[in-house]
Amino acid sequence: MPTILNIDGFSVRIRTNDHKPTHVHIFKANGEAKINILNAEVVKVWNMSAKDVKKAEIIVSENAEMLVVKWGEVHDAR
Repeated sequence: MPTILNIDGFSVRIRTNDHKPTHVHIFKANGEAKINILNAEVVKVWNMSAKDVKKAEIIVSENAEMLVVKWGEVHDAR
């Protein structure tokens, strides 16, 4: 699972064998959030505080254009 971005203690990753819709997995400490890139909608959260989930949404929203490009690169490379 390539790491696309590290920011403020968050690691943004895209799974190479994942499916649409375009989304990322964001990790911090022991938590993880799955967030759709195009609308920054949280799909699922595992063991992440509400504060960290909100920050993860902001990270996705602020970097959406780059993340969509990276999604394409990761999945076209399969």
